[in-house]
Amino acid sequence: MGDTDTAAWAALLRVHAALVPRMDRELQQQCGLPLTWYDVLLELNSAPDRRLSMGRLGEVVVVSRTRVSRVVDQLVTAGLVRRETNPEDKRSAYAVITDDGRKTLRAAAPVYLAAIERYYTSRMTAAETRTVAAALEKVLAAEL
Repeated sequence: MGDTDTAAWAALLRVHAALVPRMDRELQQQCGLPLTWYDVLLELNSAPDRRLSMGRLGEVVVVSRTRVSRVVDQLVTAGLVRRETNPEDKRSAYAVITDDGRKTLRAAAPVYLAAIERYYTSRMTAAETRTVAAALEKVLAAEL
């Protein structure tokens, strides 16, 4: 492993550590929505039938699998998500975004997208953002 390899890894970790708390603060201050909630709502909204099994949700969101259930519980309490029993397997459940959840997500999206642009993509050229995206997608594809 060369110096460039460790530098790339360290940069990824430092960028994540610097930007996630900043974006979380902005979403909470401007929308009353933690970044973890936004992430879950975003994944549910883009899923088929706007629902995912709890297991699948744990695979696609950024929060740890152990926190997904707690975040979904909080979203249920807030009326942004509901749980549905899986009719094929009564031991498992689906998380489903509600109409209020979709409204909340739509209201928060401009804040989220502006933060991405302000703190991340505006620091790179379009070619660099394409390269970063392609490289990280390659890493994810190899791990799945």
